[in-house]
Amino acid sequence: MRKLKWGMIGGGEGSQIGPAHRLGALADGHFSFAAGALDHRPEAGREYAQRLGIAADRAYGDWREMLEGERRRDDRIDLVTVATPNATHFEITKAFLKAGFNVLCEKPMTMTVEEGEEIVRVAKTTGRICAVNYCYSAYPMVRQARAMVRAGEIGKVRLVVTNFSHGHHGDATDADNPRVRWRYDPAMAGVSGQFADCGIHALHMACFICDDQVESLSADFASTISSRELEDDAMVNFRMSGGTVGRLWTSSVAIGRQHGFDIQVFGETGGFRWASEQPNQLVYTPVGGRTEIIEKGEAGLHPDAQRLSRVAIAHPEGFPLAVANIYCDLADAIRGEVRDCLPGAADGVRSMAAVHTAVASARDGGAWLDARPSIFR
Repeated sequence: MRKLKWGMIGGGEGSQIGPAHRLGALADGHFSFAAGALDHRPEAGREYAQRLGIAADRAYGDWREMLEGERRRDDRIDLVTVATPNATHFEITKAFLKAGFNVLCEKPMTMTVEEGEEIVRVAKTTGRICAVNYCYSAYPMVRQARAMVRAGEIGKVRLVVTNFSHGHHGDATDADNPRVRWRYDPAMAGVSGQFADCGIHALHMACFICDDQVESLSADFASTISSRELEDDAMVNFRMSGGTVGRLWTSSVAIGRQHGFDIQVFGETGGFRWASEQPNQLVYTPVGGRTEIIEKGEAGLHPDAQRLSRVAIAHPEGFPLAVANIYCDLADAIRGEVRDCLPGAADGVRSMAAVHTAVASARDGGAWLDARPSIFR
């Protein structure tokens, strides 16, 4: 089977997400790292790409140079990952899709709903894959949870409670740190801070596991550090199309919490919970029965969970391998195998619609508003 060629834009030296993508893309031998425009400083990007083993003629100074260089090649890349600042995602993703490339875009996919809808249309017109890196949905036990819901093992879902709350931006004296400040600057982050940064991971997880979509929501935002223009704490209540009630809390000032991403799903005949800090375990309780722990790698898991369980039971699988599972699904999809668990452009635009709706709701005192993008109403 031919190894696929992969390229990356952004994610340069010192990047938080770049190493996870490189480890993930190369973990299973599906892809070779063939091209990159890794830094906003052209020479630094070229130099770093070559240190990572990319040939000099495919170590590009910026994404436009990479687009023109790759589109002319007979051995062009099969997939490009966009891991640049949020405000650039739309332009780069659209350009590469229109040129016939498959794209994996970091979240948020776009800054506006209209841009997201445009990406959905372009991906459909070109027939290219546009995936969004909601990588937490690729943990094996998250796939197990979704399969259990789909199989009716907890009955109709009544309630989902999720949160993504940490305390790493809780120090007001660190508010001017460049790695922190941009997340609360509308010019760089858009209309939302913490909800767009972390909350949409929790919202996507709720939709993914429940196999349903958010229809309406009510939000309360707070900027607990007064120098911040955008929120650092948010509470969002939502209702899903199938009738499920949702509760979501996301915060960056919850000092004492580390990663803080977990989800609980309650159905008519059972419930379960999963936490990213204990990702190998799904805690399941059938109605009237005892609580049990379903372990990653054990016998009897649903096929999608078993397929993505890489190491022996009781051995930890971490975040880069969840990213690697996204790349496994992408490789399968590029080769023509259907993977309906792969987060795509539709997920990206739904998330952005939820962000803008939550902002509007918070400004209107928590009013309940339709959270669907217009193309899905």
